[in-house]
Amino acid sequence: MAQSGCLLARVNRISAINFVATSVRRAAEVIFVIMAATSISMPVQGQSPDDSLRIYAVSVVKTTPFEEPFTGDGIYLGKGVVITAAHVIGRWGFLKDPHVLIAGQNLPAKIIKEGSIEQTDLTLLSVDEARLPVSLRLRQNPLCKQSPKVGENVIVVAPEKTAHSQIISPLLIAPQLRRRFNTLIDLVGASGSGVFDAERRCLMGIISSKVQKYDYRKGDGKIIAEPAGFAGYFVSASQIADFIPPEFRF
Repeated sequence: MAQSGCLLARVNRISAINFVATSVRRAAEVIFVIMAATSISMPVQGQSPDDSLRIYAVSVVKTTPFEEPFTGDGIYLGKGVVITAAHVIGRWGFLKDPHVLIAGQNLPAKIIKEGSIEQTDLTLLSVDEARLPVSLRLRQNPLCKQSPKVGENVIVVAPEKTAHSQIISPLLIAPQLRRRFNTLIDLVGASGSGVFDAERRCLMGIISSKVQKYDYRKGDGKIIAEPAGFAGYFVSASQIADFIPPEFRF
């Protein structure tokens, strides 16, 4: 009986060892499969959610007679329409042979509507939609419906990169400028680049200019303003919606 008990214990021990070895082997196989699947999917998922917004970012090139070409940024809205800052093109844009670098192509652009930096710093362009890839023709970049709120997270989108920032209060700039420059972010982006709502992924506006920020403190019985870098002013989505002619809205 003692020998039978020892034999049974040995068998149980061997079975337990085999069970552990089999479990470890299966776990290793599962890990290998997961790692293999991850390595295969990496090229497909090679860009971050922020970088996926760069499909809307374009470069806008103007060629002024007797001057070097100038390149600024813009944002593709859909149906061949591109929005940029008016000062990227400048006055009398039709004399400057604008082109849009989009989806790996250099396309001639037609000016639909010109604003001005003194009023509404926007210019609307169009390119031949038929020359765009299907993946871009099917996209429409929605404008945000909500007004920007202080503290909201945003993503500044340009052709070469994206950057995170926040909506800041106009109270951080000079009092005489607060009414005009009332949509600000805590980052200076390139003119014509897009400001996107980080959560809703809609277009909040187009970068127009930089504005001096100040730190305000009391001293000697008065308010002292000390320069504290720059804020980026953007033309809001509501202004863009008002600027776009009815036939180009969607």
